Amino acid sequence: MSASLLKVATRRGAHRASLPSRLWRLGSPRHSSVSVPHLSPGERLAGRLQNVAVGTALLTAAAVIYCYVSQPVHLDGDAAIGGPQPKRATKVTVQHDIPRSASSSKYGSKEDVQKAIEELRKAIPREGAVNTDPAVLQLYGSSDKSYHSASPHSVVIHPESTDEVVEVVNVARKYRIPIVPYSGATSLEGHFSGYPEGSICIDVSGMNKILEIHEDDSDLICQAGARWEDINRTLEEKGIPLFFPLDPGPGATIGGMIGTGCSGTNAVRYGTARAEWFLNVTVVLPNGKVVKTRRRARKSSAGIDMTKLFIGAEGTLGIVTEATLRLAPVIPTKVAMAQFPDVEHAVSAVQEILNTPAGPHIQCVELLDDHMMKAIADAGLVSETYPVKDTLFFKIQGDPAAIDSTARTVQDIVAKHRSMYFKFAKTEDEAEELWESRKYALMSTIESEEDARCWTTDVCVPVSKLPELVYETKKDLEQSKLKSTIVGHVGDGNFHAFILFKRDEELKAVSDAVHRLVHRAIALDGTCTGEHGVGVGKREYLTEELGPDTVELMWTIKQAIDPLDIMNPGKLYPDMSKDDTSSRA
Repeated sequence: MSASLLKVATRRGAHRASLPSRLWRLGSPRHSSVSVPHLSPGERLAGRLQNVAVGTALLTAAAVIYCYVSQPVHLDGDAAIGGPQPKRATKVTVQHDIPRSASSSKYGSKEDVQKAIEELRKAIPREGAVNTDPAVLQLYGSSDKSYHSASPHSVVIHPESTDEVVEVVNVARKYRIPIVPYSGATSLEGHFSGYPEGSICIDVSGMNKILEIHEDDSDLICQAGARWEDINRTLEEKGIPLFFPLDPGPGATIGGMIGTGCSGTNAVRYGTARAEWFLNVTVVLPNGKVVKTRRRARKSSAGIDMTKLFIGAEGTLGIVTEATLRLAPVIPTKVAMAQFPDVEHAVSAVQEILNTPAGPHIQCVELLDDHMMKAIADAGLVSETYPVKDTLFFKIQGDPAAIDSTARTVQDIVAKHRSMYFKFAKTEDEAEELWESRKYALMSTIESEEDARCWTTDVCVPVSKLPELVYETKKDLEQSKLKSTIVGHVGDGNFHAFILFKRDEELKAVSDAVHRLVHRAIALDGTCTGEHGVGVGKREYLTEELGPDTVELMWTIKQAIDPLDIMNPGKLYPDMSKDDTSSRA
């Protein structure tokens, strides 16, 4: 993010008794209203008719909820007392088809797509704002990080404001053309794949400004295309001792992080995207209205939490254009490492550490299995290598006394759990060098095998179940003759499997192994994805994980907000049965 975009325009605020208020205003003026219609007069009548449809859908939702409360239910939607459990799928499949909407929506024809493109050129006449270059359409509709089916878009739009996003949504709704949001392009589950019959890709990566920094309130307002690394770099450059603690993959943007419900290595200390780090979001709805989900207060008990409705929705309910982020104070950190005879002893040590008074000082605790440590040694990307053992890497935070005390506690506990090697980095240089192994884990995995490609997937289980999951998964991959490494956010029970292959013929075996891994995690009361999101790749597992009634409720919300199903169709929501489809028609 360039410094010119972040130049402070004004600095205002009333002085408090002893400390001046610090408000950093950056970028251009922004929407001040909470709900702003952007419809032409001709569309207002259609909007009213849509409101009637939405009201009907909401009444249907109320009826469904009434049925739910007539008996105790689990989160998977089944009766808590004496009710049937969801059936566990065992069939191993690979999805070959390009994703299509699971609803009964009908989209515009190829002629409608062309009309929409021409109208968009008139609505946003800025040079480069509307792109139909075939190479660009292919690039934006697929990813070299994903092996799921994909399709090119019909047009890519580069908006610079919420108003321009509204223009795109209104045109798409008029011609019933699917809309696919795009920003950092770091997602792994096919979230931004194009729709086969034609789609409009909205690339918000150019909407990357930090609009306001409220230092005294420990929050900031930014556009959806801002990257989390740029936000933290800007705060550091301005001498503001705050940071945004969610740390997914490099290049991830705020809009994508909201859409996938992301987390990262800091989750053991700071939680995930669902943990109040997004105070509010500004969203363009399918009907063209702009809503802001709540005010900037640190907490609120006013009504349903509409912000969380869009966290994890993967662009299927609206396009996020702005967000207010809660910030945390920058706290000094040091790094430690411990090696173990197996994963079970490593996880047991972490569980004990987190349940001691030293637990709150653990910022990160990462597991690299023995295969990963070997890959790091073979790749030669780090300055120092370590024995090939299951290894934990810790980041310890606090003042010097707290760090020293925590480091001693960690050392004592890991020794009790048969750790044969412990190292504590006492200086910044030592800490950076020690953390290199974790930093270059994925790259080392790929570099360890010449001409290899890598399928990356993640699951999450209760922490106590992690050793069983890792053991069974490693055994499965070895029996399948697939080379792999594992890295886990062990404090959360979340782990990533990096599975290598070279030939297209091996892709089926890799996909089958991932399928078995997901079912294994769900059987352990876990989830098909801890932080990557659902997209195309994981939607087939949601009914097994959540239960059919919960999935039906998700569809009810989707149809109430997006009755035309133009927002990122074919993603997130599992296919419905014919009976369900006919009942919603």
